[in-house]
Amino acid sequence: MGEQRVFVWDLPTRLFHWLLAAAVTGAVVTGLQGGALMDWHGRFGLSIVGLLAFRLVWGFVGSTYARFIQFFPTPGKVAAYWRGQWRGEGHNPLGALSVFGLLALLAVQVASGLVGNDDIVFSGPLADLVTKDISNRLTGFHQLLSNALYALVALHVAAVLFYTRRKKRSLIRPMITGWKDNAQGESARGGGIVAFAVAVVVAASAVYGASGVWLPAPPPAPKAVETPNF
Repeated sequence: MGEQRVFVWDLPTRLFHWLLAAAVTGAVVTGLQGGALMDWHGRFGLSIVGLLAFRLVWGFVGSTYARFIQFFPTPGKVAAYWRGQWRGEGHNPLGALSVFGLLALLAVQVASGLVGNDDIVFSGPLADLVTKDISNRLTGFHQLLSNALYALVALHVAAVLFYTRRKKRSLIRPMITGWKDNAQGESARGGGIVAFAVAVVVAASAVYGASGVWLPAPPPAPKAVETPNF
């Protein structure tokens, strides 16, 4: 099949990509600043929960190149890519490894952040579900993994720049327009309105669960007993 213009990335996938980039950036900036911005750090974390839940569902019911089964990086695919024999659209095997790694790392980050605390005024929305000792341990784990997140994001950006400058293949434009020029293969299919609605409902449910609004209100503090004067 000759080279042609192919529709690769559907609109939900593109929106997910850019919204996740914005949410992660916001979470990193507010987390580094701390203080009064920790409430916003928590809000960005909840938005990441919803986005990850959406992408999990969309990875099964979305259009062709958004589905996990289409770009899952098997050893055979990775080996073929290293030999220069891999052909396809969407994520290449190395890019797929980066995608799955980033999604997994973000899932662990938000899970630990939901029960974390800053030892001052901020506690994750689900912190009451664990002991203070566990919360402190997971907070330390959350902070430690932040370095891995920075490294993975930097690697992702470097790969995009490498493909743009050295291989003269823009990865950004298709993620904006959905279309890829000089491509081989067929345009993406599937991922209709029903699938999108299901993914949105799951995402909203995940945010609701992670927000902790369903937890019972803590009991009121006991009133001080007045000592009578004699």
